[in-house]
Amino acid sequence: MSTAFNAPNAAHLSIRPEWLAMHQEEIIEPELPIVDAHHHLWDHIGNSYFLLDLLGDITTGHNICATISVECKAMYGQDMAPELKPVGETEFLNGAAAMSASGTYGRCRAVAGIVGHADLCLGSDVAPVLEAHIRAGGGRFRGVRYSAVWHPDPAARGSLANPPPHVMRDAKFRQGFARLAPAGLSFDAWVYHTQLQELIELAQEFPQTSIILNHLGGVIGIGPYAGRRGVVMEEWRASMRDLAGCPNVFVKLGGLGMRLFGFDFPARHRPPSSQDLADCWRPYIETCIALFGPERCMFESNFPVDKGSCSYGVLWNAFKRLTIGLSPPDRQALFSGTASKVYRL
Repeated sequence: MSTAFNAPNAAHLSIRPEWLAMHQEEIIEPELPIVDAHHHLWDHIGNSYFLLDLLGDITTGHNICATISVECKAMYGQDMAPELKPVGETEFLNGAAAMSASGTYGRCRAVAGIVGHADLCLGSDVAPVLEAHIRAGGGRFRGVRYSAVWHPDPAARGSLANPPPHVMRDAKFRQGFARLAPAGLSFDAWVYHTQLQELIELAQEFPQTSIILNHLGGVIGIGPYAGRRGVVMEEWRASMRDLAGCPNVFVKLGGLGMRLFGFDFPARHRPPSSQDLADCWRPYIETCIALFGPERCMFESNFPVDKGSCSYGVLWNAFKRLTIGLSPPDRQALFSGTASKVYRL
């Protein structure tokens, strides 16, 4: 059993290659083009995940054509002014993108789009930070993510981030947010399901800004929400229905392998099959597709975070199983079209 699964202060599950290797599957529909709309590259203590690690997962059989790399507070520039330190991560990601674009490592264009971090609470003073990201991104910088995940109960938190409460309602934050659309940038929102009303308010105030909701809206299944999946889902579904009324909001379908969601796969003797995942994840995925439509939804791996629950090949097989009954145009949107449109690949 993974000790990380039971540790309330562990944001991410342990990655156990020997456990993942216990279950192998034939790749379903290996020709289907995929844009992985969300992954990370990082070097955390005892847990590094660089370009070659990502490509090692990608080359297991699915047709991954391109990827979007999202900030995770990696490789900040130590010699930069405090507000500019996150630009170091964009420089790092653009270097990985250049390696991939050389063609030396295969056909996939990894890190074709970059989503970085900027402190929007700087208000209008965030403008030069955004400009620095755009320059450092070499034409690949697409938007900003601000991890607004906050909950009063520490046991309910599934992220290392712990920002001030209700930051999306802060006047300075909104001044900074107002700078995104004029710069041609989108916003990736990382929130818990208990905060979706705040995101609705933000989307309504800034209808010209594309907002991409990460990880299905962060449905909490740990701490005080453990064992209450049915009740939580009803609350989440009601909020998502209201959020779907904001046409500038898109949803990333994934992240379900995180500790936050409370599934017990990491505690099992053997890793899950794609059918196991599809059976458990179906209510979340189908709800989002029904509410937002395929043209506003995109699949994500959220690797290496979700690698604590399943392998890359099994994860994408699960997504393919979940959509087998949809039309070819709808599946094209979910697996590549929406991400390509929203991130302007």
